[in-house]
Amino acid sequence: MGVLFIIPTLHFVYEAGPCGYWIYRLITSLGHCCYVVAPSLIPKKPGEKIKTDKRDALKLAKLLKSEDLTPIYVPEPEDEAVRDLSRAREIAMEDLKDAKYQLKALMLRNNINYKGTANWSQKHLRWLTELVLPHPAQHIVLQEFLQTITERISRLERLDNELTHHVHQWRYYPVVKAIQAMRGVRLLVATGVVAELGDLSRFDHPRKLMSYLGLVPSEHSSGGKRHIGAITKCGNGRARRLLVEGAHTYRYAANISTDMQKRQEGLPKDIIDIAWKAQLRVCKRYKKMIAKGKHYNLVVTAIAREMIAYIWAIAKEVVLTPVNAKLRLARVPA
Repeated sequence: MGVLFIIPTLHFVYEAGPCGYWIYRLITSLGHCCYVVAPSLIPKKPGEKIKTDKRDALKLAKLLKSEDLTPIYVPEPEDEAVRDLSRAREIAMEDLKDAKYQLKALMLRNNINYKGTANWSQKHLRWLTELVLPHPAQHIVLQEFLQTITERISRLERLDNELTHHVHQWRYYPVVKAIQAMRGVRLLVATGVVAELGDLSRFDHPRKLMSYLGLVPSEHSSGGKRHIGAITKCGNGRARRLLVEGAHTYRYAANISTDMQKRQEGLPKDIIDIAWKAQLRVCKRYKKMIAKGKHYNLVVTAIAREMIAYIWAIAKEVVLTPVNAKLRLARVPA
């Protein structure tokens, strides 16, 4: 008579860090449970002054056993790849801005002013290439800066094209297309927000999504006194920054532009109705807060908070194909 052995399921836990999620995917592909926790969410006693790897491992094991750890969301490999591409595009844009600032600083130090109206237009770039600085050494600096700007413009265009290509093949593209029905949410913003946040259905209420993005005000209350401070700024800063950028467009009156009509082509009426309802409400709130004398940054932050609530509502209307667990990759580094 054979003896049946029950193979125990091992539970692993580790802190999120620069190594990514390949450890998580490898362990789960072997049939075990793995949890990734944010270091900032690990309970810590005030008197803990000694930190070693052994102590940290023992502490994580005890907290996991007592169910005092909250695991973070782990994206699928395909979602992480699109997120990496979106972040690379953002880095390229920041690098281009830095190069332009350096060139403008050189012009300012030499009291050279451009008489035109549009900076970094083709006319402005031609003027820069024809410019001759008084000292040969400074002219070399000018040419190097111009070459750097040209290279970074080409790099940004390449990444824009690649991101557009891969997003159209992404499983979250229906969500990306749907939320573009909203004002201030074009392809790059929509892609960045969805790539950073992943599956929005894991939030059962928009307030939890607002809190996750750090768009809710901090609070320090005691007894009968209640003090509301600035936003917490916890969570994903990239998605929060993209929403704030889109919030600036609501300073204008509610309107369906030609570009927005093109983005809404082929979308269900329910999604278009949500987007129009959002625009009417948010534009009205923007004007109301400005009329009350609220600071501009506070107004824009409040608008971004409203935007993510409607993005969540639109995402709920989109039906996605579930991920096949058998096709997941462990992605062990070479």
